[in-house]
Amino acid sequence: MNRVDNPLAKVPEITLAFWVIKILATTLGEIGGDAVTMSWLGETTPNASATAWHPGYLIGTGIFAVIFAAAVALQIRARRFSPWMYWTTIVASTTVGTTLADFADRSLGIGYTGGSTLLLGLLLASLFTWWRTTGTIAVDSVSDARSELFYWLTITFSQTLGTALGDWVADTQGQGYVGGIEIFGGLLVLVAILHFTTRISRTALFWAAFVLTRPLGAVVGDFLDKPLAKGGLELSRYTGSLVLLAAIALCVALFPQRPATRAH
Repeated sequence: MNRVDNPLAKVPEITLAFWVIKILATTLGEIGGDAVTMSWLGETTPNASATAWHPGYLIGTGIFAVIFAAAVALQIRARRFSPWMYWTTIVASTTVGTTLADFADRSLGIGYTGGSTLLLGLLLASLFTWWRTTGTIAVDSVSDARSELFYWLTITFSQTLGTALGDWVADTQGQGYVGGIEIFGGLLVLVAILHFTTRISRTALFWAAFVLTRPLGAVVGDFLDKPLAKGGLELSRYTGSLVLLAAIALCVALFPQRPATRAH
C-alpha cells in the first residue's frame, strides 16, 4: 500500500535514528533520575547504598512528574510534529519513570519483582484500553488528543516498568549490569530479526522493542554510575547526564526526522 503524509501525526517515523536516540534517552533517564534522587536530594556520593525509606525518590518523582505533565500538555497543544518537543517529552518520561520505579520498589517495599509485575499489568491494561477505545495502538495513529493521551500514558508505564525490570534482572536475578546488557540487547536483536524475517505485527514488534530499550538503558546507566564494588564504573552522575544530554541534542539536530505517516 502507498503511504501518504499525515500532517497531524505528532510522533516520529520509526527509523534507526529513532532507536539510537531512544536508547540514549533511557540511559539519561536512569543516570539523570539517580543524580537528582540520590546524589542531589539524598545520598551525597554515587556509591552510597539505597535505604529502605529515601525521601529523594518521592521528591524527585514529584519534580519530574511536573516537568513531564507540562511537556505532555505542550506536546498535545502543538499543531504539528516537533522533534525537539517530542524528545524533551521522552526524556521527561524516562526520568520520572526512573524515580517512580525506585520509589515503588524501594520506599514502598514491594521490591523489584513486585514492581515489575505491577507495572507490566498497568502497561498491558493501558494498551488494551487504548485499543478498545480507538481500535488501534499503532503509533502512526497518534494524531489527536485522545490518542496522544493513551500514547504518553502507555509510554510512562513502559518507562517505569523498564527501570524495575532492569533492576530485577541485574540484582534480583543476579545477572549483574553486564549480564543485563547482554540479555536486553540480545532480545532487541531478536525483535529486529523478527521484524525483517517474519510477518508478525509491526505494531506488536514496535511496542516490544520500545519496552525493551528501557531496561537496556537502565542497566547501561547503572553500569556507568554504580560503584566498582557492585560491578559499575562509578562515573559521575552529573557528568554522565550532561554527556548523554549533549549526545541526544546532537542526534536530534543531525538526523532528519519526519512525522510518522499512516498507511492507506
